[in-house]
Amino acid sequence: MLGAAGSGHPGGSLSATDLMTALFFNVLRQQPQSPHWPGRDRFILSKGHCAPVLYACLAELGYFPLAQLLTLRKLGSCLQGHPSCQDLAGVEVSTGSLGMGLSVAAGIALGAKLDQSDVRVYCLVGDGELQEGQIWEAAMSAGHYRLDNLCCIVDNNDLQIDGRIKDVMNVYPIADKFKAFGWQTVEIAGHDFKQILEAYAVAAKTKGQPTAIIAKTTKGKGISFMEDQEEWHGKAPNKELTAKALKELE
Repeated sequence: MLGAAGSGHPGGSLSATDLMTALFFNVLRQQPQSPHWPGRDRFILSKGHCAPVLYACLAELGYFPLAQLLTLRKLGSCLQGHPSCQDLAGVEVSTGSLGMGLSVAAGIALGAKLDQSDVRVYCLVGDGELQEGQIWEAAMSAGHYRLDNLCCIVDNNDLQIDGRIKDVMNVYPIADKFKAFGWQTVEIAGHDFKQILEAYAVAAKTKGQPTAIIAKTTKGKGISFMEDQEEWHGKAPNKELTAKALKELE
């Protein structure tokens, strides 16, 4: 997708791929042929620039044809650089302005509670995104209302566009901050499927408080020249590097 588009965000998409795969193919209740089914679980991609990983999951599940993936960021395509709920079924909320997703997720979770629905809400945020104040307003609200149907997944790859998280604006210790707002926290290795699935199971069983899964990941995971390199935050590979990356992934 990124090679064909010539632009986009590979680093954070790859760091979240295992988290997203486990969630979309093992946890979320959904009906791809009926994307607006009221009983579906909700997923909010708060770090909207990592839309490629969301599009890959949706295509593999049958929300739209796989061939359409190569239209990413093309004029007239529904696969915009940031996900648009007006253009693509399976996208719950248009995102891209960092910090907003957890507020939306908390609102949906509170609404489900008021409706006495068993719908669960999952929200993926970036660790650099935790520098946004709105994240912590949402965390405070979710803790106050005891939204045990809400799960926030932190993609803790330790890098953002300008460098290491602690150097740009330190957000550590992440788990302690969520705990202070009344959240249950689970810290995992974010590329270990056993740990990922166990964390989702813990979140589903928890009562009386929301759950934050802090997943230690590697930016650009799976591609040697991209791993843990900030320069691949928002740069697409050229034709040669795309071929090399695909060979490594295979």
